[in-house]
Amino acid sequence: MPIKHDVQLSPPNPWLDKNKATSKSVLRIEAFGFSSLILLSWLTELIRLPHVLFGEPFAPNWERAALRTVIIMLMWGWVHWMTQQLIKRLHYLEEFLRVCCWCRKVSHRDEWLSMEEYFTSKFATQTSHGMCPECAKSASSQYTATLPGPSDEIPVK
Repeated sequence: MPIKHDVQLSPPNPWLDKNKATSKSVLRIEAFGFSSLILLSWLTELIRLPHVLFGEPFAPNWERAALRTVIIMLMWGWVHWMTQQLIKRLHYLEEFLRVCCWCRKVSHRDEWLSMEEYFTSKFATQTSHGMCPECAKSASSQYTATLPGPSDEIPVK
């Protein structure tokens, strides 16, 4: 008869959702900043900003505004791509599980938990103990090595 395994899925992790929202907000702020630069570049020509601020003679230069726009767009594209790469790397590194090399406790939100506590809190699953085949074989050979053999029998009085 096949064994049924009750699998409970862990609830969505609000910590990761918050990080994804933060990532999107960083890209939005970046987009707002570069868009503002482009807008300022065109407003400089449209409302005669140098003439108003510094009293320079008015001579609109649309080619200059278009060139600034192209340069800003190229810089925006590069910065946007680099930011996305850094965010992907950050999310990748956040997926790692930090385990103490000495006591094997797990770091979870600035708290060190035993493996059992971590799995209970993170995945809502019960834990049990067992032995993998390699450890079972090693333990079995160590146990049989400590058993008294026929020549090691204790004399009976």
